[in-house]
Amino acid sequence: MTIHSVDVAVLIAYFVATILVGLWVSKRGAKDMDSYFLGGKSLPWYLLGISDASGMFDIAGTMLMVYWLFVYGLKSIWLPFLWPVFNQIFLMMFLSAWLRRSNVLTGAEWIQFRFGRGTGANLAHLSVVLFALVNTVGMLAYAFKGIGKFAVAMLPPTWQFTAQSTGWYTNENIYAVIILALTSVYAIKGGMISVVATEVMQFTILTITSLIIGIVAMSKVSPEMIAHSIPAGWANPFFGVKLDLNWTGILDQVAEAIHKDQLEWFGIIFGLMFFKGILASLAGPAPNYDMQRVLATRNPREACMMNGMVNVVLYFPRYMMITGITILALAYCMPDLRAMEKPDFERLLPIVLTRYVPQGVVGLLLAGLLAAFMSNFAATINAAPAYIVNDIYKRFFKPNSTPQTEVWLSRVASFAVLVVGIVFGLMTTNIFDVMMWIVGALYGGYVIANMLKWYWWRFNGYGYFWGMVSGIVGAMIVPKLVNMAMGYSVNALYTLPFLLVLSLIGCIAGTYLGEPEDDEILKHFYRTTRPWGAWGPIRQQVVAEDPTFHPNDDFAKDVLNVAVGIVWQLCLTSLPIFLVLKSWTWFGGTLVVLVVASVFIKSNWYDKLPQEAAVSPAAR
Repeated sequence: MTIHSVDVAVLIAYFVATILVGLWVSKRGAKDMDSYFLGGKSLPWYLLGISDASGMFDIAGTMLMVYWLFVYGLKSIWLPFLWPVFNQIFLMMFLSAWLRRSNVLTGAEWIQFRFGRGTGANLAHLSVVLFALVNTVGMLAYAFKGIGKFAVAMLPPTWQFTAQSTGWYTNENIYAVIILALTSVYAIKGGMISVVATEVMQFTILTITSLIIGIVAMSKVSPEMIAHSIPAGWANPFFGVKLDLNWTGILDQVAEAIHKDQLEWFGIIFGLMFFKGILASLAGPAPNYDMQRVLATRNPREACMMNGMVNVVLYFPRYMMITGITILALAYCMPDLRAMEKPDFERLLPIVLTRYVPQGVVGLLLAGLLAAFMSNFAATINAAPAYIVNDIYKRFFKPNSTPQTEVWLSRVASFAVLVVGIVFGLMTTNIFDVMMWIVGALYGGYVIANMLKWYWWRFNGYGYFWGMVSGIVGAMIVPKLVNMAMGYSVNALYTLPFLLVLSLIGCIAGTYLGEPEDDEILKHFYRTTRPWGAWGPIRQQVVAEDPTFHPNDDFAKDVLNVAVGIVWQLCLTSLPIFLVLKSWTWFGGTLVVLVVASVFIKSNWYDKLPQEAAVSPAAR
């Protein structure tokens, strides 16, 4: 690949501008913990929404979804249920408001708000810190592997540092370390405000990049060109028990990839994804940058609107890019892929960009895709240190430390987490395996305890701790035991039922072996959060003490809004795919459903959002 001087200039200008903007606003984010991690809870909801969307537009995930769309066709629109993407709908409809009312700094601090400060609550607190750090390290390893693969495929041989080498000293790893280091400069120094400011700029570049790729693909590729490169059923989003995509004679190597992913029994996989996704969504956001954005909003109403903004701005540009890359690969890369003994489909994105994007816009595209990586990485690295400084150092060692000390320690903690993430990235072999362990195993062990904490009054700190510990330890051990028993590597999602049962046993045993939490703590939580669920005894006490209190009776409304919202989100996902494919019948039908769902959501959600004033950080 030849990178022209204009492309190099665009790329350098992007890096310089990003770092300078991040450093320029960094002083606002370095006053104290609240400003460093949550921007002082003063940022507008729409900027936080764009920032959150930008953080989700990660390069490793985009490479993976290009691979999915190429191999699984329109059925791939269901595979993001692995995360699950529809957790944004649950947050948008009700959970963001519940979470924001707590006015806390981190997920671990929320545990104190829910369970108090007893022994069980302290154990629960530490289990959240453990999960947050394990999750962050896993996400950094995931990002490390993605950006390394992308950089090696995109940058020319003259820019390579080594020949084909073995061990950790490879071009993939060297590029990944360099780009992580550059991004860390502003993310570690400035905290949340630097991250949000740069992510808004990066998302603008990403949107322009995505539209360019989609338009280039539409101008170059006709539906007839695609028809010769796909099996029957590829363009149909619906499925049966089995996948039934026969690539034989078209690209035989795809069958091996499907077998390796263990997604042939697509109906079973979908059932596991959807069931786990509902539990994970009911559990609320994981303690990462997604939770951080909710807690950084000014009030509960804006918290819900922020998550609504994520859905509106994220899916159309992202899937314009994904679909554009995919159909360019289907139209032009098939001979090269057939010639490879074992093609790496995770490299489709950079391969297409190096060959089929017009010269002169390569620099912009490189900047946009690097923005995707930098947004996700910066958000991840900014969220983790709060758990070390706020939830370990301040909680157990020095509660009266100065704001300057806390910010300095946060930067040190960010650097330490970065180093550990890089080490695990060096030991990682591919993007898919890391992602499947995070969403299939680790999150599978997380969901039960974090679902029960919202909806069951009797659930206590001991139950939470043992549920989390059994789930996290199970996520580290059960997949390996299953692999040993089967004699081959099993998709981590298939271990989900074992992890759910293991975590549920820990939750129930811990809860009933310990006493219920103090009624005053539970009443304070219930009055403040106002959840629905199994809160009968506490609800009766609260109403008896305050007859003007109105319990939450929005269960039916919230469930209906979530159901319509998932359909609405699927329309936002699939509409750009049908547009780039020029599948006008599907496009028209999807657009009609999207409009109807949008009108319903406006009347039954937006018009009924809570009107609540902001709560000052000092009230925490």
